[in-house]
Amino acid sequence: MMPIWATGRLDAGAISSRAARHGLSAMRLYTQAASNPVASASARNRDGFTLVELLMVVAILGLAAGAVVLAVPDPRPAVGVEAERFAARLSHARDEAVLSDRPVAVEVTPTGYAFSVFDGRVWSPLSDGPFGPESWQAGTDIELTGGGRFVFDPTGVAEPVMLTLSRDGKSRTVAVDGAGEVILQ
Repeated sequence: MMPIWATGRLDAGAISSRAARHGLSAMRLYTQAASNPVASASARNRDGFTLVELLMVVAILGLAAGAVVLAVPDPRPAVGVEAERFAARLSHARDEAVLSDRPVAVEVTPTGYAFSVFDGRVWSPLSDGPFGPESWQAGTDIELTGGGRFVFDPTGVAEPVMLTLSRDGKSRTVAVDGAGEVILQ
């Protein structure tokens, strides 16, 4: 049987069964339904959800997902943190050159940097402690002034060099002066 809201006609069987469930007389419920078709449509039992209800749920879920995406921080460290880490490693490289009495070289490329040490005959990679090769974070641009390779000699002196790291419109500069001092700008 078609419901009243679909056909516009009252169904006596549905009204009498509804009246029995609610303890009302069928005639009273029938006259109420006949006089108010909107009330009769809303009084019936509904199975499922309307399209408007479903669209509201989807809209609320979309807003909640948008709030979560905006609240989650970028997993990459900020360019300033990366510059500080690079400056700290350069300071350690200078200390290593002075303490071990051998030159330590830093090789900077657009993809990362690495350290090497001169043992008197040949340069060999330095990978102990904080000196392992390191890659720049994705999206980091490098601007190097003074060459891609510079050396801290056993007295701590180095060729002057400036390295600017930039990402997402922010930049930090790491400079090494002639005395081998590492400066973060």
